[in-house]
Amino acid sequence: MPKYPNVEVKLTGTDGNAFAIMGEVSRKMRYCSVPKEEIEIYMKESMSGDYDNLLATAHRWVTVS
Repeated sequence: MPKYPNVEVKLTGTDGNAFAIMGEVSRKMRYCSVPKEEIEIYMKESMSGDYDNLLATAHRWVTVS
């Protein structure tokens, strides 16, 4: 279960670029009123590893489709 299950992000069919993914997730988090501090933590976790880490982090934080 993701940390913010009410935040739904559709990643299929979008640009697979890491920055595009982080941008889409953080945009949806802001839209759903996730606190700025939490979004900053998500961003740090996303950038702390490789592309697989980026995807795993997105799945831990939001509902990904």
